[in-house]
Amino acid sequence: MKAYLAIDIGASSGRLIAGYLDHGQLKMDELHRFKNGMVEIDGHMGWDIDSIFSELLTALKKPHDKGLEVQSIGIDTWGVDYFLIKEDGSLAERSYAYRDSRTEGMDEELYKIIPLPELYERTGIQKLMFNTVYQLLEQKLHRPEALEQAAHFLMVPDYLNYRLTGSAKNEYTNATTAQLVNVNTNDWDYELLEKMGIPTKLFKPVCKPGTLCGMLKPEIAAQVGFNAEVVMIGSHDTASAVIAAPLLSDDHIYLSSGTWSLMGIELEHANTSAKSFAYNFTNEGGYDYRFRYLKNIMGMWILQNLRKEFPPMTFEESYALAAEGSYFKSVVDVNDQLFLNPKSMKQAFVTYCEQHNMPAPQTNAEVIYCAYNSLAHCYQKVVAEIEELTGRQFSAINIIGGGCQDKFLNKLIAQITGKRIFTGPIEATALGNICVQMIKDKTLFSLQEAREVIAKSFAITEVQV
Repeated sequence: MKAYLAIDIGASSGRLIAGYLDHGQLKMDELHRFKNGMVEIDGHMGWDIDSIFSELLTALKKPHDKGLEVQSIGIDTWGVDYFLIKEDGSLAERSYAYRDSRTEGMDEELYKIIPLPELYERTGIQKLMFNTVYQLLEQKLHRPEALEQAAHFLMVPDYLNYRLTGSAKNEYTNATTAQLVNVNTNDWDYELLEKMGIPTKLFKPVCKPGTLCGMLKPEIAAQVGFNAEVVMIGSHDTASAVIAAPLLSDDHIYLSSGTWSLMGIELEHANTSAKSFAYNFTNEGGYDYRFRYLKNIMGMWILQNLRKEFPPMTFEESYALAAEGSYFKSVVDVNDQLFLNPKSMKQAFVTYCEQHNMPAPQTNAEVIYCAYNSLAHCYQKVVAEIEELTGRQFSAINIIGGGCQDKFLNKLIAQITGKRIFTGPIEATALGNICVQMIKDKTLFSLQEAREVIAKSFAITEVQV
């Protein structure tokens, strides 16, 4: 069977999914799954990239075992993190993870070089202290030798592609999360890099989704049992997810719900207005140089970490627990730095409420309801801001990704926003990854056709309040 392989790696897990068309229906089979997570090295958070690549090779042996005819492979991951690669292919430095604290204070250092409003006007990207621009400045100030030794700057999916093919290329959608791509040229802002003292020779011209990266290296092909193209898809996971948002239109907002919540719309031109800057919206790259005009929200990370501190329970039991606490009225800012990587997520809620002179949650029921309610109120605020910034009204929200399965949160979003809520597809990221490969291969002919096929292939459900 002719199949396309999506390697989808998130901050907590990775998987290999095979996608194929069957009588006009897009179908998927999960072939491999593995755990992922940050590791602490010398007091800093990073990624065990060798372990990730080892799991990737294990995964790629599965299609041959199942007799699949692999057409191509695409890799998507999270954004902002990067690797500096020497000419011989070795790392110039160990990896760092975006939740590491090494960028503290780098905003003030950067604004000595370029004011924040100008940075936003050039890149269209919202200020987040873990963005690559702050990571690279910290690198330049504290460990410049790695920059001097390096030949290539590669984001995480670029680096994995490089290890598979030997070809060092930068993909557009992930590159934009660095806050270093110019919205007018859709390429690296080389003038900005020069101002920061970052060697521009490390940065290759960015490639659109659908660009061929290369074929598997002979030794990799021999190891996994087949050879195939590696395609640069929308390698930022949210870019792939938005590609697969089947109801996306002038009347719908998308909410890509996972470890992070990404809520927004699709634009043909970036919005870098003063009001957009004030509201801290971002213009991340999308398919065919579209812009994902959105806001990053802390998302299911908060609920995932709360549940680790609770006694073991099913999701249905956690919904019941949250319902018990529905009398609790304090609402927190889920994007506060307190919730980024706390030792105790429960304590982070208590601390936030105490710092803001609000009643603090005392029980697990109060804490988890506070989390749910705060997320839903944050979504409501973002919807209102999108409508104000665009001068348009939106009737519905299409929730995609794994978080769309959270029934309690879905109903709360419907109640608080007053919008119609549609959920699905669950595997949006892998679907978007696969669809770009199919478009390149001319199995599908356009983004619109891909979305239409997804809409008729997977259950899209309206939430009943």
